[in-house]
Amino acid sequence: MEEQNKKQDTNQLRKVRREKVAMLREMGRDPFVITKFDQTHHSVDIREHFEELEGKEVKIAGRMMFKRVMGKASFANIRDLKGDMQIYVTRDDLGQEDYALFKKYDVGDILGVVGVVFRTRMGEISVHASQVTLLSKSLQPLPEKFHGLTDTDTRYRQRYVDLIMNPEVKDTFVKRSQIIKEIRNFLDGRDFMEVETPMLVSNAGGAAARPFESHYNALDEDVKLRISLELYLKRLIVGGMERVYEIGRVFRNEGVDTRHNPEFTLMELYQAYTDYNGMMELTESMFRYLAEKVCGSTRITYQGTEIDLGKPFCRLTMIDAIREKTGIDFDQVKTLEEARKLADEHHIAYEPHHKRGDIINLFFEENCEESLIQPTFIMDHPVEISPLTKKSTKDPSKVERFELYIYGREMCNAYSELNDPIDQRERFAEQDALAAAGDEEANHTDEDFLNAMEIGMPPTGGIGYGIDRLVMLLTDSPAIRDVLLFPTLKSDRRDNTQVHKDKKNDEAASDNNGFFTPNNRIDFSNVKIEPLFEEEVDFDTFSKSDFRAVKVKACEAVAKSKKLLQFTLDDGTGTDRTILSGIHAYYEPEELVGKTLIAITNLPPRAMMGIESCGMLLSAVNNKKDSDEEELHLLMVDNHIPAGAKLY
Repeated sequence: MEEQNKKQDTNQLRKVRREKVAMLREMGRDPFVITKFDQTHHSVDIREHFEELEGKEVKIAGRMMFKRVMGKASFANIRDLKGDMQIYVTRDDLGQEDYALFKKYDVGDILGVVGVVFRTRMGEISVHASQVTLLSKSLQPLPEKFHGLTDTDTRYRQRYVDLIMNPEVKDTFVKRSQIIKEIRNFLDGRDFMEVETPMLVSNAGGAAARPFESHYNALDEDVKLRISLELYLKRLIVGGMERVYEIGRVFRNEGVDTRHNPEFTLMELYQAYTDYNGMMELTESMFRYLAEKVCGSTRITYQGTEIDLGKPFCRLTMIDAIREKTGIDFDQVKTLEEARKLADEHHIAYEPHHKRGDIINLFFEENCEESLIQPTFIMDHPVEISPLTKKSTKDPSKVERFELYIYGREMCNAYSELNDPIDQRERFAEQDALAAAGDEEANHTDEDFLNAMEIGMPPTGGIGYGIDRLVMLLTDSPAIRDVLLFPTLKSDRRDNTQVHKDKKNDEAASDNNGFFTPNNRIDFSNVKIEPLFEEEVDFDTFSKSDFRAVKVKACEAVAKSKKLLQFTLDDGTGTDRTILSGIHAYYEPEELVGKTLIAITNLPPRAMMGIESCGMLLSAVNNKKDSDEEELHLLMVDNHIPAGAKLY
C-alpha cells in the first residue's frame, strides 16, 4: 500500500509539472525554445577567486537542487559541473512577475542566473540574482535518496540521475577522464604514437576469451568483436612504427561481476627493441606518475588499505610465489601426471584439457593472488598459458611474461613478444587443438599475422592494461560498475509491442509489484517433469533441514569457473553467509542482487574452488520434452519476507 501511494504521489507531481509547462507556454515563456546561455563562471571558479570577483557580475547555470522561499526573498542552490553555488533571489531585484514564476520553479529545473558575487552574513559565498531564466523544465521529480541494494541497480540503469544526486559519483568520472588524459601525456613523453585498429575482425585473437559474433551484411561474412588489440598493433611494429599504443573498447562474451564487464576499456602498447624488463620499468614509472598527478601522492588508500606506489615494486616468479605459500616447488614437477596428483591432493579443480602449466597457474590463483596487496610483478609464467610470448632462454618451459598485482588483483599483463614465426605457428596449432577439444577461449591460427611475422618483427616488449581496474584503484571504487558510466545490465523491459500485448496481464500482476509471472504468459507445452520419487524419507530426517529466506547482498562469478556463482547472503543472523551454486548457465550475477531466495542453512560447509560454501540454494528443475536440455529456476519469494524467516 505504501509503495502504491508513493507511485500515485509521483504521478501527481509529474502531472503538476506538465501543467506548469503548459502555463509557461501560454505566457510566452516556453523554456524549451531557449537555445543558449552565456555562462561565464562555474561555482568553483567563484569560490577560488572570490576576492577578485566580489561585487562583480557573473553568469552561472545549473540544476536547482534546493529552494527555500521566505516571502519576498528566497535562497536556492544551483549545481553545475564543478559544485554547488547558493543564489539569493528577491522580488525587488527580479520584479513581481519573474519572482512569482521563480517561486513556481521546481527542484530539478535548470536555471541560468545573472547576479553579483557577495558573502552572506553567515559567511557563505553566494550570487545575488538580478535575473533568473528557466532554461529547461524538469518533468520528473528527483529522488530523495539513493541507497541500498535495490537503488544500486537503479543508479547504474539511470546514471544521469546518479550523477545529479551524488556529487562523488561525478567526481569519479571526472577523475577517470583525467587518468586517461595523463596516460596519454606520459606515453607522449616517451615518444609513443596513438593509433586505432579494427573492432570487427574475422579472427578475434590475442587473449583467452570467448568473443561476441556479428555479421557484415554488405560482405556477407561472419565477424567477431575484438577481444584484444594485440595482433594488429604488432603488425604496426612489423611496419616500422616502433612505439605504438591504443586505448579502446574490447568485448569478451563472459560473466559480469565486481571486476568484469563484457565490454571494457583496454590499453595496449608495444615498444620495439625492448623486453619485459623494459615493460616493468615503464609500468612502475607510469603508475607512480598517475598516482602523483591524479591523487597527489604515491601513497594511496584502496578500500581502507594503504598502497605504496612509491617504493620499488616487488618482483617474484610464479614458481617462487607458489613455493612461498604452499611449499610446493613446481620446478621439480616435470610431468602432467605429477601435477594432476598434486592438484587432486590440494583440491585444485582442473579440466581434462589442462596441461602442467595450466595447473601451475591454478595453484597460483588459488593460493597466491589474494595475498599480493602491495605492487608485485609475478614473472616467468608457464609456456602453456602464454601462446604469444617469447620463451625464456634459461628454461623453455617458461616465458618472459609478467602480471602486475595490486590488492590481490591483476592490473596488467606484459610479455617479451614472440617474434619467431615458426614457433608462433606451432603454438597456434596447439591452440587450434584446444579449440577443437572444446576450449571456447582458445586462440586460432591467424595466417595474415603469421605472414607479418615472416616479414620480420624486431625484439619487442608489449603490455596490456585494464583501464577500468586502474580507475577503480585510483578512485577507491569497489566495483567495476562504479567506474563505467553505462555498465552492462540485463534488460528490464520488454519491447513495446509485447508491453501493449500484455497490458492486461501487467495490470493483473501489479498487485504483487510484478514479482510473479501470470501463468498465461508461460508456455508449458514443451516441459517434461520427471516422475515423483517413490522412496519415502522419514519425517524426523526431513525436519532437520533448516529452510530459510535469504537476501542476496552480492553475487559474482567465481574466477576460472564457468559454472559457479558466489552469493553473499543476509540470512538474518547479522553475519554474511557465503553459498556457491553452479547456476551461471542460467543467471548472470547482477540480475540476482536484491532478490530473496530460499536456502538450506544447516548443511556442513563444503569447499568449492577453494571457497567454503555454507548451505544450498533451492531451485526448480525440469527437462524439455524429447530433449536432454535442462531448465533451472531459482526459488524466489516476495521481497517483503524478511531475511532469516523460516519455512515450515
